[in-house]
Amino acid sequence: MKLMIINGPNLNLLGKREPEVYGSTTFADYFKELQQKFPQAELHYFQSNIEGELIDKIQEVGFDYDGIVLNAAAYTHTSVGIGDAIKAVTTPVVEVHISNTHKREEFRHFSYISPVAKGVILGFGLQSYDLAIQSFLG
Repeated sequence: MKLMIINGPNLNLLGKREPEVYGSTTFADYFKELQQKFPQAELHYFQSNIEGELIDKIQEVGFDYDGIVLNAAAYTHTSVGIGDAIKAVTTPVVEVHISNTHKREEFRHFSYISPVAKGVILGFGLQSYDLAIQSFLG
């Protein structure tokens, strides 16, 4: 099973950024944990603060991978382009968020990704990624 985890803007600051919301673990460290937890999956990781690079990565892996775990971060609420990229590919996408976006500012309650995603997982901290991976493994 070949899975791609894609993280959007500011998630490169995990471990430093708002630890009361996002925790104190870097994603690089957490990714190593995920690889150990799920040896049956071939996990790949990509992060960008640039919307077009996220779209390029979705298009690049969206026909050959078994699944995409996507945390588009703030672009979740603003990017028609990312939603359209997901619609254009055949690889299923699970939308994840570390925080419960519905407990945050009202603009974070809307997602351009949710309507085109296989599923949505939010509010479980970094465990949201575990749950998304498990959803592909069955």
